[in-house]
Amino acid sequence: MKKLSIYLTATALAFLSQGVQAQVSPVDYVNPFVGTTNYGTTNPGAICPQGLMSVVPFNVMGDKSVGNRFDKDSQWFSTPYEHTNAYFTGFSHVNLSGVGCPDLGSLLLMPTTGKLNVDYMQYGSAYKDEQATPGYYSNVLTKYNIKNEVSATLRTGIARFTFPKGQSNILLNLGEGLTNESGATVRFVNDREIEGTKLLGTFCYNPNAVFPIYFVMRINKAPRERGYWKKMRPMTAEAQWDSTAGKNKIYAAYTKEMSGDDIGTWFTFDTEEGETIEVSMGVSFVSIANARLNLETEQANRHFDEIRAEARAKWNEDLSRILVEGGTEQQKRVFYTAMYHLLIHPNILQDVNGQYPAMEGDAILTAKGNRYTVFSLWDTYRNVHQLMTLVYPDRQLDMVRTMVDMYKEHGWLPKWELYGRETLTMEGDPSIPVIVDTWMKGLRDFDVQAAYEAMYKSATLPGKDNLMRPDVDDYYAKGYVPLMEQYDNSVSHALEYYIADYALSKFAEALGKKEDAKLFHKRSMGYKNYYCKEFGTMRPILPDGTFYSPFDPKEGENFAPSPGFHEGNAWNYTFYVPHDVAGLTKLMGGKKNFVNKLQKVFDEGLYDPANEPDIAYPYLFSYFKGEEWRTQKEVKRLLAKYFTDQPDGIPGNDDTGTMSAWAMLSMMGFYPDCPGVAEYTLTSPTFDKVTIKLDPKYYKNSQLVIEAVRPDTDADYIREVKLNGKKFNGYRISHDELVNAGTVEFSLQDKK
Repeated sequence: MKKLSIYLTATALAFLSQGVQAQVSPVDYVNPFVGTTNYGTTNPGAICPQGLMSVVPFNVMGDKSVGNRFDKDSQWFSTPYEHTNAYFTGFSHVNLSGVGCPDLGSLLLMPTTGKLNVDYMQYGSAYKDEQATPGYYSNVLTKYNIKNEVSATLRTGIARFTFPKGQSNILLNLGEGLTNESGATVRFVNDREIEGTKLLGTFCYNPNAVFPIYFVMRINKAPRERGYWKKMRPMTAEAQWDSTAGKNKIYAAYTKEMSGDDIGTWFTFDTEEGETIEVSMGVSFVSIANARLNLETEQANRHFDEIRAEARAKWNEDLSRILVEGGTEQQKRVFYTAMYHLLIHPNILQDVNGQYPAMEGDAILTAKGNRYTVFSLWDTYRNVHQLMTLVYPDRQLDMVRTMVDMYKEHGWLPKWELYGRETLTMEGDPSIPVIVDTWMKGLRDFDVQAAYEAMYKSATLPGKDNLMRPDVDDYYAKGYVPLMEQYDNSVSHALEYYIADYALSKFAEALGKKEDAKLFHKRSMGYKNYYCKEFGTMRPILPDGTFYSPFDPKEGENFAPSPGFHEGNAWNYTFYVPHDVAGLTKLMGGKKNFVNKLQKVFDEGLYDPANEPDIAYPYLFSYFKGEEWRTQKEVKRLLAKYFTDQPDGIPGNDDTGTMSAWAMLSMMGFYPDCPGVAEYTLTSPTFDKVTIKLDPKYYKNSQLVIEAVRPDTDADYIREVKLNGKKFNGYRISHDELVNAGTVEFSLQDKK
């Protein structure tokens, strides 16, 4: 059965059907189904901005025999929901959005009817009539004629099931989920409430990055019966006497504590036609008591519709920080959906009482503000945090404070942190440019001394003692990381270190640490060692100082392994020197060679829009007078080709909002192409007018207005830029110039 995905609100649909112009708010432009296929790995589940809780339709268990295109256990699969799948097995609680590795996505809540069945390959169902708006998701299970609806608060989820007449069941599967960890414990508190814990973790197959989630679940109707199930271990000789060997054993008379790898709880009801039952779930990463406190505080005996309305209001308030005018309806949907995805991660970690699990430790600490988690920093250091600094500076400051506190608790700034565990996913030292960029833009209310101490530590300790840079010894001594194994990503590692060290050099300089500044700046120029004139690209270097051979700059396309490069090839990394474009230009033989080679990347399909190392490439043209039109042309082309309002409307993993941030910034007309440097490159805005509300606590102006004056719809190239009515020369603008401009006016023309 073909699924119908709906993302307009019922109110908007009613107005439109009557031919009346509805009042459309930013929240109405969001399509949560964008990015839910084509490996975008987003999902349409219910969540609040930066919320810990998300309630997501789980449809990645089961193969083609049940109508699924993808099965999580048949391949590397990192999302609880895939738009082209068709087999629903419950709602997962606490999920990740846009990531490339599987984890979380557990506590699977499933309604059924008829005889109790706890085998997901049998109790799962096809579905229809999907609807999703921010903070709300619903579908109808065709096997059971049950309508499912879910919503969320910051730390709790709520489901409303509308049942037909007869026997109905509610299952909580604690054995399955997206995580590769196993093991859970659950206990009945009374006939309508259970509590327990489940082990999560092993993100990107890091065996030590594990952690427990605690939960309390309540149902607003007493069941006729209740109990547990457990998948029994296979038996040999004893199987002739035990009929449950290797099967799901139903416990109908036992309601004390249950533990195991593959367990669950079930509730059976007698329901009338159209009867609704609401199920509430509170979670915590501290304790069961805190999960209960979160549930009681945030839901407080409120019903589904009130919680749904509150979630929608929160989203509309956050999305209204930026108002766009002009452009097409589709472009508005792309923009606000991107903004929606931007505001999912990092998300809060602390409970309502402020408690959270310390980084890489057993202590329970109390946060003064918001404690954040899910720092996919190799991705987000490029643009997400810059956008947060501009639009949500209070949250960005709390994120930086969280990062510095992680250093105080663990001894290291985070690289890819997940619920208090360091997964060490990807490479580089990405906390450095994030914190430096934030400080350079005037957000300085954090422990600067501790931050610098942490940066200095990871930039100077030898490799054997260095969690962030374990291969750094040759980098210190020779200025590069040699290729020790064929696919060791050495060039990618070094290029990340150069960017981090350049940012650190500027930070040291600003803090008056002149010798440190010289040291780190010199190191940041080491990229020149990798440039190979024969190929005109970066090339891996062997331990003896010679270039790796045989060498093909294209090796590594389509995520194939590549000597020296991670998730890409030499073309995806060669221009990845944003801190010294002038120096790279000189290596390449001057402006003409640089521009022609960069244009070749786009003309010959060497640009990869689905990954981070080259996403700033279009903006590099604007470093050269007379070539800025190329930036404007390529950005518009890339936006139109790769970012749409359809389920495949993100070119690859959204990477916790990074691809979405690229689209947002590009559509507004400016982009931070060098992390750690408080500057942006200008391009043609998509919209006629963009109004960014600025926080008066951090910025002297209450808003930044970006206007595009077009003589016709084909006017795509910048003729002139004015700041507050005064002509602005150049195509790079500082952060201070931007936020203090009041109005930035682009006069556009249809020829370059």
